[in-house]
Amino acid sequence: MKRQTVRVAAAALLASGVTAATAVHAQWFGSKESKGIPLQQVADMLHAVMESDRTVYTQRVVNRLQNEEKVIQADEHFMDKKALPLPAQMFRFGAEKVAEKTKSFSYSLLSLWPVNKQNAPRTAVEKDGLKFVADNKGKNYYGEETLGGKKYYTAVYADVAVSPACVSCHNAHAETPRTDFKLDDVMGGVVIRLPMN
Repeated sequence: MKRQTVRVAAAALLASGVTAATAVHAQWFGSKESKGIPLQQVADMLHAVMESDRTVYTQRVVNRLQNEEKVIQADEHFMDKKALPLPAQMFRFGAEKVAEKTKSFSYSLLSLWPVNKQNAPRTAVEKDGLKFVADNKGKNYYGEETLGGKKYYTAVYADVAVSPACVSCHNAHAETPRTDFKLDDVMGGVVIRLPMN
């Protein structure tokens, strides 16, 4: 009788352990979570850093030195003209450096109205996300997509004109498809991609 009770208890313990292990595995590896942190939260944290750095460079370096103190210009041909890199270029340089260091995530700055045609959306999720953040100011877009046989969690965040330097550069550029941007307008979006498998 005692042995049978021990066997039943052992079987119950084993069954509950398998159930718990299955739940943990599903949570960590079979869902939209990365090592216990939800992918949306990871993307949001990455974006908070990116947006802060971009805003600081735009407002405290480019706008101050170019528009307020008139010490130096920002120009897309900054090397030739001994100028400051544009905020979008600084953002791209950061994305390229990250891509050299890790495949854990990628990010880019895209727009429905790109000055540089390479920064136009290519995937359906990018297009839908950019349209969503442009039409729903203050809201982010989250989706999933499969690219090259790999599944990705993709987040899109509004890129807003945070200083007069953004507006004047985009509205005056020879290649711009849109010339009516105002301060605080959504000009494009930051796209962050995290692999899901």
